[in-house]
Amino acid sequence: MNFSVDSLEAFLAREYKLVIVEIREAFGSTPRESGAFMLVSPTDAHGTIGGGQMEHLAIDNARALLAGVSDQLEMDIPLGPDIGQCCGGRVVLSFRIGNDAARAALDAKLKQRLEALPEVWLFGAGHVGRALADALLLLPLKTHAVETRKSELDLMSAGASHRLVAMPETVIGDIAPGSAVVILTHDHALDFLIARHALARNDLAYVGMIGSKTKRATFASWARQEGLGEQAIGRLVLPIGGKTVTDKRPAVIAAMTSAEILAALTGYQHR
Repeated sequence: MNFSVDSLEAFLAREYKLVIVEIREAFGSTPRESGAFMLVSPTDAHGTIGGGQMEHLAIDNARALLAGVSDQLEMDIPLGPDIGQCCGGRVVLSFRIGNDAARAALDAKLKQRLEALPEVWLFGAGHVGRALADALLLLPLKTHAVETRKSELDLMSAGASHRLVAMPETVIGDIAPGSAVVILTHDHALDFLIARHALARNDLAYVGMIGSKTKRATFASWARQEGLGEQAIGRLVLPIGGKTVTDKRPAVIAAMTSAEILAALTGYQHR
């Protein structure tokens, strides 16, 4: 099948002759949702519409279209025993030759999707902040990193937007409603200040802070003195990453926290 490890942009730049395969409709239990797409060239492919025999059939038809031996621009595929899949649903696939007009339409759709992606704001670019950024960049999210230390921010993945500021708490007002905020700075007092500003808003999907039960108790006591209500304090996730896994390595904390953030963002979108 020869799946490309290039970015989407690199694949499009390298492969001029291609077909855009998209799930136009999805019924019942399916491995991907309506709107999911992949790109297929004569010798390579990028992305996935769910894998399995369905994807093999789609790739075969896409390459037949490119070779001029097929004119099938739609496939209606039941995901049952006939193709060796047991999802039980059904997908309708559309096939478009990747000419200039189709590429322009794809580019417009991708830009629209990018603008609609939920945002995650990481305050702190230390070991855990960098690991979390790396994990989040694999997900359909926009990731922003905020730091007071240029030396740490320079180590952060270039895939996250970087903001070097003297007073990180002032950035809270710039964050879009429905976003997630994760606080992981090198300074507990700064953590508390950022959290107070974030929790003063009631339109954020997630506010989390790295730390322990003791840190949570200390923050709660301080926040009450600062006039923050119990409901707001209760929205703080501390420690981040849940209690199921106690491994404190940055990559593990990042994996668990990424799942926690995704759940919170999904819940906020569907409330």
